Amino acid sequence: MTAEDFKTRGNQAFSSGAFEEAIQHFSAAIELDPSNHVLYSNRSASYSSLKNYEAALADATKTVELKPDWPRGYSRKGAALHGLGDFVEAAEAYKAGLAIDPNNVQLKKALEEVEGQAGNPFGNIFGPEGLAKIMSNPKVAGIISQPDVMAKIQDIQRNPENMNKYMQDPRIMTLMMAAMGLDATVANNAQDAQAAADAVRDGTDYTPPAPKPAPAPKPAPAPEPEVSEEEKEQKAKRAASDAEKDAGNTFYKQRKFDEAIARYDAAYQADDTNIAVLTNKAAALYEASRFDECIKTCEDAVERGRELRADYKIVAKAFARIGNAYMKKDDPVNAIKYFQKSLTEHRTPDTLAKLKEAERVFAVREKESYRNPQLADEARELGNEQFKQSNWPEAIKHYTEAIKRNDADPRNYSNRAACYIKLLALPEAEKDCDAALKLDDKFIKAYIRKAAILHAKRDYMKCIDMCNEAKEKDTEGKHTAEIDGQIMKAYAGLNQVQSGSNREETLKRAMDDPEVQRTMADPVMQSILKQMQEDPRAAQDHLKNPAVAAKIRILVNAGIIQMR
Repeated sequence: MTAEDFKTRGNQAFSSGAFEEAIQHFSAAIELDPSNHVLYSNRSASYSSLKNYEAALADATKTVELKPDWPRGYSRKGAALHGLGDFVEAAEAYKAGLAIDPNNVQLKKALEEVEGQAGNPFGNIFGPEGLAKIMSNPKVAGIISQPDVMAKIQDIQRNPENMNKYMQDPRIMTLMMAAMGLDATVANNAQDAQAAADAVRDGTDYTPPAPKPAPAPKPAPAPEPEVSEEEKEQKAKRAASDAEKDAGNTFYKQRKFDEAIARYDAAYQADDTNIAVLTNKAAALYEASRFDECIKTCEDAVERGRELRADYKIVAKAFARIGNAYMKKDDPVNAIKYFQKSLTEHRTPDTLAKLKEAERVFAVREKESYRNPQLADEARELGNEQFKQSNWPEAIKHYTEAIKRNDADPRNYSNRAACYIKLLALPEAEKDCDAALKLDDKFIKAYIRKAAILHAKRDYMKCIDMCNEAKEKDTEGKHTAEIDGQIMKAYAGLNQVQSGSNREETLKRAMDDPEVQRTMADPVMQSILKQMQEDPRAAQDHLKNPAVAAKIRILVNAGIIQMR
């Protein structure tokens, strides 16, 4: 970075009130250009803003040394001396500046203020007008008649600067307040004034109360950083650019995009550091469906923004608009790329949502491009060969490929479910059976395999129900033998549970099951079980109710109810 770059950053920091940061930037600039009087002047202003008047004075002195014919240097020096309370030297500094520029309003105002604080503003308070007010005030008549008080007033009249000698005498202070017409203050000081008068009358010494601390001097006004002609020109350019940009925004809101684009071009021509103009132009190009131009404009905005170290939010906005344009061009791959770049610069919910949508579109496209029913059939046949060789993991790999190639064929899911059953991966197997039945609710093989899963889980009653549902779907009876075989297995398992050699152990295991506990604790089920015990034929009626039937199956599977 150049000294001018550091100076610009220092001015920006100063304007925002970050005085310590401004000092750092001005110091860096001074290291690169130690003969630049403006840098010392601006750093002096920063030090004064932090009330570090000694450092401010050192920089102001250096400024005057480098540029003795520059009035601003004397203004800085006067401000620093003012802050240090050296009003006389501050006045001299301001006068030196006025000698160079007699019409400098800032120097004149500063000189008047500092001279007012350097002199005694109450010097003529005991003039004819003041004495007339004192004499007409009965509250102080006793004080003004005292000889020593009158002697002090006469001394002050001869030399107003002698006022400082008598400021601790409350009688003088009281008379001064009376001369100013401040009766409330006169009343407040009356007690001290009377004490002083009594002391004079009695011939005793009067010790005045400790003086109140003098008010702190009014601080010097906060200085403004020196702005070069180049900076003034840049501000004028930015103002002109912003005016054109605002006009473009008006046309944009009216959906007059060509007019808006023309205004944005004029705005950027007026000030090519105004990066926001480019992103606005890109938005207009996007709305006008000129997507390639939109992308090019945003790329220019990013490149220029990097050069100028622009706000990362502007760069993020440019990347996001490139992503939007690519989505309109039906190119989700590039859209994803630029949405991700935008989120790297600045994360916003809107851009994140657009990224997810682009990823969804890409996933669908990729899936569609991979779809090939012929290759799916070939992969399934390879899986069948591996299944026959009892190589279940390899068979699963081929069936999975078949699903990717054609996820609308239930055979691919059903065959993979058969492999999962062999590996006792029952949850995965059941999920594949459900997927197959969702695609084709008359796919009998999926019903039979789901019944086998329920049998393996020892849910025999549900297994029997699934087999019966398969029978209803198998209208041609092609799978009757296989279904009946599964039903026989389920009944065999059920009989084994119900005719266990140790009935007590069976009941104990059953009651450890939370589902069995909930069913047995149900008052309705308790009533039904009592009826079934008294009249076994009542079970047929209760089984007609699906909710009751489901609970009875739970108890049958647990071996608590024995069905014959």
